[in-house]
Formats: sequence, structure tokens, C-alpha cells
Amino acid sequence: MAIQHRAKKRFGQNFLSDPGIIQRIIQSINPKSGQRLIEIGPGLGAITCPVLNLVGEMDVIELDRDIVPKLQLNCGLDAVQNNQLRIHNVDVLNFDFSKLGYDEPLRIIGNLPYNISTPIIFHLVEHSKLIQDMYFMLQKEVVLRLAAKPDTSNYSRLSVMAQYYFQVDALFLVPPESFDPIPKVESAIVRLVPHKDKPVKVDDDKAFGKLVTQAFSQRRKTLRNVLKGICSAQQLESIGIDPSLRAQSLTLQQFADIYNAVA
Repeated sequence: MAIQHRAKKRFGQNFLSDPGIIQRIIQSINPKSGQRLIEIGPGLGAITCPVLNLVGEMDVIELDRDIVPKLQLNCGLDAVQNNQLRIHNVDVLNFDFSKLGYDEPLRIIGNLPYNISTPIIFHLVEHSKLIQDMYFMLQKEVVLRLAAKPDTSNYSRLSVMAQYYFQVDALFLVPPESFDPIPKVESAIVRLVPHKDKPVKVDDDKAFGKLVTQAFSQRRKTLRNVLKGICSAQQLESIGIDPSLRAQSLTLQQFADIYNAVA
């Protein structure tokens, strides 16, 4: 019988408990022996334990030190003693994935704390050259924003920047009843694959991100107004962009065109 744990609000803990959803997630990840699986926020091991059985060894990053011994018991103390399950009791936002020292590409999975899911994803951008792919459970609205297309209500700065760094695929929804305790929001699974070659060319990722942030800073304003001081209406027109448009109408390529015109 699995060891239980009282969920802590400050860690945003909601433990996955639906066997059907667990199996569907594992099938989507399709872990193989010899691959380097890293799990963020393993909790009580609902995903960890079956994945560990498939790959033979893995690393997990868990901030809640009180849950660590319960995770060890659920996945088997022999796995810990034999160095098959390596638990890093640290904040993932301070974790340097390069220090794991693996030659193989990393496959990162996790049920991310919803209150810091976006910062975690952009922290992983810094390690994208090490990463093969990522599968995350996130709040449904975040997944919709990550995968959104221009001229839709969910299209945002997050959409543009996530799609600049990753191939984004929204996979399937996970109902609240799949968790204990039951959260007040719906969840979804997303796959993120770092681009080997980014889909657009800019010479400074951070400066490009600042431009996109500025463009979305006042969504109701037109580009002519919101980008005033960065580029003129004439510059926008010269690259074929209507200054009366709003940021949510622009493609990733058009954002890159603006950046390259004023950089």
C-alpha cells in the first residue's frame, strides 16, 4: 500500500491518483531503458515509480523534504540504496541541470507547481541544449496559452516566447477528480521540444523578449501606440506590418521582423 502524505498548500501540492490518467501520461512519454529521465516534483511517486521500473534509473527534484522519505518508501528503498532513484532535495529554480554530468540528452517530466510553472519553463530554456523533450502537467489555461495561435484569446507573450524556444504540443486534458486533494482548476499535459534551430532569426534572445513583452504590455493598444519610442509607424509599414494592429494579431515571424528592423 502506498505511503500517503498531507498536501501542503505552500508547495501547490495536488497528488495524481487516477490510474488511467497515470498510464496515459506514461504512454505519452514512452520512456525507454537507458534514457535519462528527470522528474520535477515527483510527490509520492505516482509517475516516478512506474517510470523507474521502465528506465532502470532516474533523477527527481523535490523541494518538500518531508515527502522525500515517503517517496523513497513508495518506490522502494532498494532503488535508493542502489542509486537507481537519485533524489535532489532542492528548488528546481536553483538547479543546474548541466551538473548532472550526463552525456545523453535529458527527458524532463513533471507535475509542476502551478504558481511557478512559467518561471520553471523559462529556467529550463537556459539548459535547452541538454534537453531532448519535456512533458509537463500544467494548469489548462497555461497550456492553452503556450500553444495558442495569433488572433485567438489565449495568444500572449507566453505563446510567442514559448514557441520561439520550443515546439509546443497540447496533448490532453486531466480532470480535477484525477487528483487528491481535488484542485479548483483543470489541468492538461503539454509536450515541449527545444528547437535545434529556432524558427526565426534574432541576434539577442533577451532583447527580443523585451520587445515582445512591451508589445503585449497594453493589449488594447495598437502597435503604433504601444511600441512608441521603439519603432515608428513608418518603420512598421516598411516591413509590411499595419501599425493599427494589436500584438495578438502578429505571428512569431512578424515579431522577429520588427525586432530585426529596429535592433
